[in-house]
Amino acid sequence: MSISIGSINIETPVFLAPMSGVTDLPFRHMVKRFGAGLVFSEMLASRPMVENARRMRKTRECFDFVEEHPLAIQIAGCEPDVVAEAARICEERGAQIIDLNFGCPVKKIVNNMGGSALMRDEPLAIRIIEDAVKAVGVPVTVKMRLGWDHDSINAPRLAEMAENVGVKMITVHGRTRNQLYTGQADWDAIREVKSRVRIPVIVNGDILTPHDASLALEKSGADGVMIGRGAYGKPWVVKQVMDHLSTGQHSPAPSGLFLRDLMLDHYDALISHYGVDVGVKISRKHIGWYIQDLRNSEFVRSKINASTVPDDVKNMIFEFFETL
Repeated sequence: MSISIGSINIETPVFLAPMSGVTDLPFRHMVKRFGAGLVFSEMLASRPMVENARRMRKTRECFDFVEEHPLAIQIAGCEPDVVAEAARICEERGAQIIDLNFGCPVKKIVNNMGGSALMRDEPLAIRIIEDAVKAVGVPVTVKMRLGWDHDSINAPRLAEMAENVGVKMITVHGRTRNQLYTGQADWDAIREVKSRVRIPVIVNGDILTPHDASLALEKSGADGVMIGRGAYGKPWVVKQVMDHLSTGQHSPAPSGLFLRDLMLDHYDALISHYGVDVGVKISRKHIGWYIQDLRNSEFVRSKINASTVPDDVKNMIFEFFETL
């Protein structure tokens, strides 16, 4: 079930979604460690990226543009010329796929006419896409929602227009913006998007397990799946879904000492990447996700969240797994 994104061929199209505050370099490396074919960066705001580049300053996010092949960077913005310049910067720093965010439902993004707010202004959305496509030589893709609300479902029409100006893949989260993350993703509704375009369509939303992925593909008719929140604390799930779609079978989730060592590797990577102060804080949510289904995890999680010393946290993790 391979697909082509422009000139880039993906053997098994199971992708890690771009997620702010989650898909940083350490987490992407954990997912790639299990053999995932394509992971997306966190959403990067186009204007700060451009302003930093103009001042000849490189942000931490820019330094993250390394070590991944193919490298897929997601950018957001509502100014066509600025988004186009950000796309060029990403390409110069190694991006092989540029993904445009038309789906983020977060209020601070929407209030600035970014993310899913662009689905309410189709002419502006198309100008942004067209300028980005013209600005770079790598494939441009778009991630969107079904529409702003249930009275304005326009993903099929917007996808068709996007294809006409050069987009090479469309990802659709099966909710409207106004749903945020409530209710159930409507995979069936994505079938109409698929019927309107010839480029690959990827289904997204509520894909937590290999079975979910199979069902989402069946209902949507999509060419591949994108996993978001289902990967919280489960960097192996993308590979599990890949194997399930390819062979009908997949390996069990890591457990015991393998899981402990995986957590410790991720923890060390976060400290190395961010430094102690920031790394310790960011690691807390990841540790919580890793152990949330294990016995007595709430008690040890509260202790870990109260600590600011990396060695103490690692000792708590060792002790916790000894009790299991």
